[in-house]
Amino acid sequence: MKKSLIALAVLAASGAAMAQSSVTLYGVADVALAKSKDSSAALINGGVLGSRWGVKGTEDLGGGLSAKFDLQQRLDLTNGSASGFKYAWVGLAGGFGEVQLGSVGSAYDDIAGATSPLFDSALTTNIIAPTYNSYTDPLNRAVKYIAPEFGGFSAAVSTQFKDAGADNFRATSFNVGYTGGPLYVALGYEQQKNDAGLDSKLTRVVGSYDFGAAKLLASFGDNKDVATDLTIGVDVPLGAALTLSAGYTVADYDAGGDKGQAVGLALAYSLSKRTVLYTGFNKLNDEAVAASGNAEHTFAAGIKHSF
Repeated sequence: MKKSLIALAVLAASGAAMAQSSVTLYGVADVALAKSKDSSAALINGGVLGSRWGVKGTEDLGGGLSAKFDLQQRLDLTNGSASGFKYAWVGLAGGFGEVQLGSVGSAYDDIAGATSPLFDSALTTNIIAPTYNSYTDPLNRAVKYIAPEFGGFSAAVSTQFKDAGADNFRATSFNVGYTGGPLYVALGYEQQKNDAGLDSKLTRVVGSYDFGAAKLLASFGDNKDVATDLTIGVDVPLGAALTLSAGYTVADYDAGGDKGQAVGLALAYSLSKRTVLYTGFNKLNDEAVAASGNAEHTFAAGIKHSF
């Protein structure tokens, strides 16, 4: 009898501990068939989102304080390989907000593509001034703080310890945003510096408004002494599962010459909440091709599954 009571007590304690913690396995599998001018058709990894798998978790420490972690490793579905981690951090969250330590997404990057048309995919028109994207890799050796949301307002700031192997490169950024009903607006700023003389200053303002019948998208960016760009777009639901997205971007380069321009159109069809078929194309003028290194026009069709 005593043994039975002890066993029940152990099981109850274990259940309570498990109820206070959670670990989730998740990821994205995304691959597309793409054809660009002057190149053969090929499979590309991550037409909409880079393929990855991850493990994230939370532990309730009591008193409103939680420990959190997130580990995401990149996957390439075209050859079955796995590479470095996209994000890898551990932190604490509570009434004060959230602090992340490790390899994180920068505060600037968190909002930079939030309103990109064509589902922020590889076909998005917002590609003609690539220096606006601070990096595709995470912000390493970083500290990030995310403020608690209040009345629809949000904010975050991130910085990193210098990288001695890259001339003491360091990027510091912040974002502020507001979400209220159908309206979303946000501002992001980032400064990148190193001992070799790099001093980039990037600013981006993004916004969207959902009218129900259509969602308008806009983004304006400035890379000091390099270029400015403006993107406008629209997402139009054509049914319960089908969405049309269109976008146009124009960039004005400080070095002079004609403006870069890009236009694109895409369709996404949801087979379920987790599986989406998509297709689309974009077209760039000569100045945009020269600035971005992308093809003059690209067509793609793919599938994205989230788990």
